[in-house]
Amino acid sequence: MTINPALPLIVFGGLILTAGDIIMKTWVAKNNWSFFVIGFLAYAVGLICLAFSFRHQNIATASLAMVLFNIITLAAVSRFWFHEPLTAWRSVGLLIGLVAVVVLELAG
Repeated sequence: MTINPALPLIVFGGLILTAGDIIMKTWVAKNNWSFFVIGFLAYAVGLICLAFSFRHQNIATASLAMVLFNIITLAAVSRFWFHEPLTAWRSVGLLIGLVAVVVLELAG
């Protein structure tokens, strides 16, 4: 079994997007424009990873996988770092997203 070459790009890009989201939340809290610029650059790097993943993966599947990975990591960060609740409905939404990625992967 070989690993899809897009997977490392999607995972790394998703982690970078998560970092960008956290940095942007810090910008909102501190109103320091340096955080905005750093967050924006993090988003750009994450999107570059996504663009390169398109060489190996269907655009819809790669995009959904990266967004889902970003949301799952954000849910964990929200829960454990910011102490925000992960409700049952949010958990159901994450599960539906995961099922969508599996269905798209099996279809292609």
